[in-house]
Amino acid sequence: MGWKSQPTRQVIMDEAVVPAENLIGKEGDGFKFAMAGLDGGRLNIAACSLGGAQAAFQQALAYVKQRNQFGRAIADFQTTQFKLADMETGLQAARLMLYQAAQKLDAQAPDATKWCAMAKQFVTDYCFDIANMALQLHGGYGYLSEYNIERIVRDLRVHQILEGTNEIMRVILARNLLERNA
Repeated sequence: MGWKSQPTRQVIMDEAVVPAENLIGKEGDGFKFAMAGLDGGRLNIAACSLGGAQAAFQQALAYVKQRNQFGRAIADFQTTQFKLADMETGLQAARLMLYQAAQKLDAQAPDATKWCAMAKQFVTDYCFDIANMALQLHGGYGYLSEYNIERIVRDLRVHQILEGTNEIMRVILARNLLERNA
């Protein structure tokens, strides 16, 4: 369905033997190491969504300026202008949330995991919506592969699933809030 812009493959290591001197950490700590990398991975996924949404927005902005209906550019219609304004506001809000979460992670702040979960959930949800709005602004052409918007929409959809689904991000946030306010 998607992932045309990033090569993703499965790696299977059946019966792989790792000599003790090549182990990272202690035997059995692999899950702990994997979990320690999730915050950064979540920010990476959010950044990918932001980049895709920004590209979709720029393509839509250019398109509405040149596409004419009823004798004028569709950019001249207030409904189109409102949609563009909402898209830009969403992009900037997503960018700021992502930057804040990255700063927390870099500083090893105690609430970094909460911020990374919030950023992943908000940025990937909103950026998918922005790409979908860009497709809508293209009308039927947005659905055609030659306009490239449909690929962005497909590729951004998976970001709501990777590195923990956005429902799991909400669980992480809720648990953090309930533990802190208990």
